[in-house]
Amino acid sequence: MQKQKGAFSAFIIRLAIGATALSVTVMIMALAIVTGFSHAISEKLFSFMGHVHVALYNETGAVSGGLAQPIYLDPKLLAELRSIPQVASVSPYVVTPAIVQAKGQLEGLNLKGVDDSYHFLGGITSYGARIDHSDTQYSKDIILSKATAEKLDVSIGDTIQINFIDQSTPRIRRVRVCGLYHSGMEEVDKHFAVCDMRLLQRVNNWDKDSINGYQLDLTNAADADSVTTYIHYNLIDPPLAVNTTAGTYTFIFDWLRLQGSNSAILIIIMAIVAIINLGAALLILIIDRAVMIGLLSALGMTFERTRDIFLYIAAIIGGAGILLGNILALTLCLLQARYGFMKLPESSYSMKYVPVKVIWWQIALVDVLTLLICVLCMWLPTLYIRRVQPAKVLQFK
Repeated sequence: MQKQKGAFSAFIIRLAIGATALSVTVMIMALAIVTGFSHAISEKLFSFMGHVHVALYNETGAVSGGLAQPIYLDPKLLAELRSIPQVASVSPYVVTPAIVQAKGQLEGLNLKGVDDSYHFLGGITSYGARIDHSDTQYSKDIILSKATAEKLDVSIGDTIQINFIDQSTPRIRRVRVCGLYHSGMEEVDKHFAVCDMRLLQRVNNWDKDSINGYQLDLTNAADADSVTTYIHYNLIDPPLAVNTTAGTYTFIFDWLRLQGSNSAILIIIMAIVAIINLGAALLILIIDRAVMIGLLSALGMTFERTRDIFLYIAAIIGGAGILLGNILALTLCLLQARYGFMKLPESSYSMKYVPVKVIWWQIALVDVLTLLICVLCMWLPTLYIRRVQPAKVLQFK
């Protein structure tokens, strides 16, 4: 290719390398985007809801709240939950429905009452201050989602009114918006606000040791099932139950798995395209070099050794295409991660930019399998070498 500039075979090799590079780029980008998308959505949900919940048994597995009976805040159980190696933090919570009112606007929300141990994880963007728990009675601070604040036309520092309607006697409290959060997920932003747990305990006529459940944040989301099993068999008894957030919001994770299926189909299609392109290029290359094949055959070279020459060429083409595809894909991933030039409608995808997450073993797997499949599939085109007859092809100049 380097010494015969302008030769037809050189053009075919360049074309095959380019086609293989594009196929590998698409495969790596598909994996990076689907992995990044799944990680971003999961992180947003886990950042607000945690990974595991211990609460009263609920057939739906949903987070207990509202009219649910309270459970006793057990210091021993709390300490045992915090001692589990995979657990990063444990926060008791109370959930109560309410209507938030400001400037003539009304919005129905679930108020999530927490103590000073609760904090947002990395998937949530927060603005303003945290809830001040220094008041001996209860904090009059509340954190709204950015979407709710825009609907109510309020900002940090404004005062809003909360109407609690699940009691026989409606109760009203006025609180100050101390901060805002934004996850981009409608399931969170549209339905939840965060306040002091003691406020909801007082409104519900509960004592300070009454809660709805415990929220566990893990160091690794993959440990949720094992932690759930350990808690179920070793730490709690009925009527308490333990559920994972992934099990509660199954429709979200089913949707993410569907995206993974789509990427798998795309990868298979691109692998087939790469094989067809490389196979066609190799067949054209064999035809273009028919005279050389005839000469080598006349000099006594066996079919197997001649075939190996073209298989080595296929490996070189595939390797060069894979290397170029890796460089192109990683460059695009780096640019997307830094500048976010590929955008998404947040209302549909819960994020403004296409997320990418590069996992090195996935890239290595794509590279190795692509090279192996391409070389193995090149055996069929090389069978054409048997049809080359030295007596005929050596007549051509």
